[in-house]
Amino acid sequence: MMIERILALAAAAVVAVALGVGLTMMALSPPPARGALSATTAPSEKPSPRQAVETTIASAPEYGRFFARLREKFPQDYEGTIGGFASRLSETKADQGADYYLSEAMRRLRQSRGALAAKAEPEAMSRVFAKQLAVLQAIAREDKKLCVAFLYGANNLDFQRFAASRRPLVADMASASLEAMVDGQAKNIAREQPTEADFKALETALAARGLAKPEIEALLDGKMPDPPLEDAKMCAAGQTYLEVLRTLPEAPRSRIYGLALELMAKS
Repeated sequence: MMIERILALAAAAVVAVALGVGLTMMALSPPPARGALSATTAPSEKPSPRQAVETTIASAPEYGRFFARLREKFPQDYEGTIGGFASRLSETKADQGADYYLSEAMRRLRQSRGALAAKAEPEAMSRVFAKQLAVLQAIAREDKKLCVAFLYGANNLDFQRFAASRRPLVADMASASLEAMVDGQAKNIAREQPTEADFKALETALAARGLAKPEIEALLDGKMPDPPLEDAKMCAAGQTYLEVLRTLPEAPRSRIYGLALELMAKS
């Protein structure tokens, strides 16, 4: 039973995993270009593509702090990421914007370093999910449909607009993931997979918070009922899921967090 559940967690749209993908999905389909580089400067005055990219990032100081930390802790990743942005800009002559650069940087970092987050101290892992919950709650106050899209990692231009209007919140979410990777590299904690008892404890806690079986199965096993749950109900269930997870005892909570972070790295 436990193996089947872990496979379901890996294959299905699991909230803990999808939350980590929401920002990544934004990167996979960048917003319309903000305009050619030549539109504002004469040819002899053009900055280099790299300078232009770094200027765009610096224009969003909330994101600038993330990139500064990335350069400090993972310099090779920073250079590869900025170099990739500069190459794209050189080819397209179009600046994609700071929100895209952050999301794409996170996608690249998750692929190269994401597994480290699962080896971090419990507090560092908890901050990742706490910041995801904060973003989810902010989205839920504005748009229940967008909330569900974020839960399931769907690319949505409305989320791109949300990110642009909530940069401190989105930057905190990205920074929490980065810091968990930094901590995991230093601590290198080996964790076991969640046990069936861990999942049972989570199910019991979710039920105690008022979630019905269809909602629990949608969250843990990716089994969406027919007809699907209403957006408002699914949005609320996702928030409850993250709220309940942090109330579990540290050992099962850390095992579940660790699995989710491992799967995020593979997404």
